[in-house]
Amino acid sequence: MRMNWHRQIARGATLLLLLAASTWLVGGVPPRSAQQDQWAPAADSAVRALLRDQAAAWNRGDVDGFLAGYRNSGQIIFAGSQGIIRGWEQLRQRYRTYYPDRQAMGTLTFSSVEVTFLCPDAALAVGNWHLDRDAGPVGGVFSLVLRQYPEGWRIIADHTSVVPEAAPPR
Repeated sequence: MRMNWHRQIARGATLLLLLAASTWLVGGVPPRSAQQDQWAPAADSAVRALLRDQAAAWNRGDVDGFLAGYRNSGQIIFAGSQGIIRGWEQLRQRYRTYYPDRQAMGTLTFSSVEVTFLCPDAALAVGNWHLDRDAGPVGGVFSLVLRQYPEGWRIIADHTSVVPEAAPPR
């Protein structure tokens, strides 16, 4: 039975996340090879730069600049509290709907970012995100699957979850 391309992409992203998680659970990241030592530092730096650029664009109120970190393709996937969105244009519409102006966007920070390379041109990045905004702070965790293209590293799958702020100690 033929599976449509949306399901193939979702299955592929899920498999990449499961592969990375299972590698970590059974003993950490696989041993590095001499070849990895050549490309991993530059690739790690490039992925982290992409996230810094996204935060900077967000903090200037530039949704399209933020979305430049995603592969401009109908095949990207975003999973969040409102369900699964497929395609760059649909993701753009989601961000424009939920964050119509600079005030609604607030200030974005990423923290505790960890980058694991699955091969020279694919990576998994996980970390925390936080928005300070007039409507109140909000934050959570993310996991991103990224691929390297001629134009640079781009996000192809994003799972972002809200994690309620812990109650202040009494």
